[in-house]
Amino acid sequence: MRVLLFDNEAVQALINPHHRKHRRVLAHLESHRQRRAKAPSRAIVPTTVRVEAGWNRTRPGSAAINRLRITDAELDSKTTDTATEIRAETGISVVDAHLGATARSLTTNDLIILTSDPHDMTQATGNKPATIITI
Repeated sequence: MRVLLFDNEAVQALINPHHRKHRRVLAHLESHRQRRAKAPSRAIVPTTVRVEAGWNRTRPGSAAINRLRITDAELDSKTTDTATEIRAETGISVVDAHLGATARSLTTNDLIILTSDPHDMTQATGNKPATIITI
């Protein structure tokens, strides 16, 4: 299964159609959706990323991004423990550590991460195979 994972700026770009990277992120999501018709796939955003990006699913302004069918990856106890270890090892932000813990918990080896900070994502994912796309 292919998984598309979003960082803060990728979500901000999706929320705001005037964001300079909006079209680029939307194009990646559309490509992902077209592949979804051929093979199973998921688009995921860690909940801490949503918080940092300001994506409140209950606000009327979120109607457009809510239609994109991006699921949440919650910060549960196991993910928190992994994120804590990632943060201790790398010094990256809590949000990036949560994204890394989410990536490491996935059973797929077909993982794509849309990010504005490829260095932190490389640290966050550790040995987990991932295609990191800089937006």
